[in-house]
Amino acid sequence: MNLSTAFSSGRLTIYLSGELDHHEARCLMRSIDELLDEYLPRDCALDMSGLSFMDSSGIAVIIRVSRRMQALGGRAWIENPAGQPQRVIDASGIYRLVPVAMSK
Repeated sequence: MNLSTAFSSGRLTIYLSGELDHHEARCLMRSIDELLDEYLPRDCALDMSGLSFMDSSGIAVIIRVSRRMQALGGRAWIENPAGQPQRVIDASGIYRLVPVAMSK
């Protein structure tokens, strides 16, 4: 699992790539918490275009980011999920709580 970021005009974009499973989720949550504390963004996008695999632990990461952003008075959303991660998002119904955007 790799993570990279971009921050501009109050928007933090977190780019995820690789595989997001139970083992990676715990470290990822810690890293994202640190980023949110550092930047205090108004908006946070989780760009999943580079994810090749995600299990239900990824849903927990999405929910945590969404709740943290709500506590900060901001908003969070998912961007560009494809393939298998998109199927997990669809099956979970998380899109009812956290918006999903496709930039393509």
